[in-house]
Amino acid sequence: MTRPRGLHGHLLDTLGTALTSGEYPAGTVLRIDELTAAHTVSRTVAREAIRVLETLGMVQSRPKVGVTVRPPETWNVFDPLLIRWRLAGRQRGRQLNQLAQLRAAVEPAAAALAARTATPQQRERLREIADRMAAATDITEFVAADIEFHRLVLTSSGNDMFAHLAHVTAEVLRGRVEQRLMPDRPDPTALDRHVAVADAIARGAAAEAEHVLRTLVLAASEEVDRMLG
Repeated sequence: MTRPRGLHGHLLDTLGTALTSGEYPAGTVLRIDELTAAHTVSRTVAREAIRVLETLGMVQSRPKVGVTVRPPETWNVFDPLLIRWRLAGRQRGRQLNQLAQLRAAVEPAAAALAARTATPQQRERLREIADRMAAATDITEFVAADIEFHRLVLTSSGNDMFAHLAHVTAEVLRGRVEQRLMPDRPDPTALDRHVAVADAIARGAAAEAEHVLRTLVLAASEEVDRMLG
């Protein structure tokens, strides 16, 4: 889901962060009049924010009852907005660990598939992106290329469900930058591993691509743990 802007976006971010941090536990009833007064917004803005939270499975609006917070197991935890809110909250370490586990389960398998099914153009593009990462002069430039690299690995797998998770990796990497959980300069070892993944996929070496990408994802998770610790 695209990140909303203006008053609606501000209120949505405020409520989303509060919900994911546990400020409003499941069963809590939120009332439109109270929200408009507390956040100095119109009823239209409040209703629009609630509508988005409903589409994410986070709340349920019922006449004569109000807006009830739903339990976390009903939330669309793969939505970029929800990922962003959880990364901004007190549970960011837990969220990053869960996302790292998801990436470790999916991305290595995607790399193995990409080594078998990627088109010649996709294989060449992966090498170009890896070279761009190596030439990056700052972490922002590096992360932009890193997001493109992992998205292409997932889409090159030929598995539509893997490709659909590309935004998860993107939010993890953006979240690490926003939360200052990224080194100031690109890690040379990480750069080498990206090049190795691109090379293995280009050569059709499925087992090697899977192994190197798993090592890459796990090393990134360990790096985050060190910075949090």
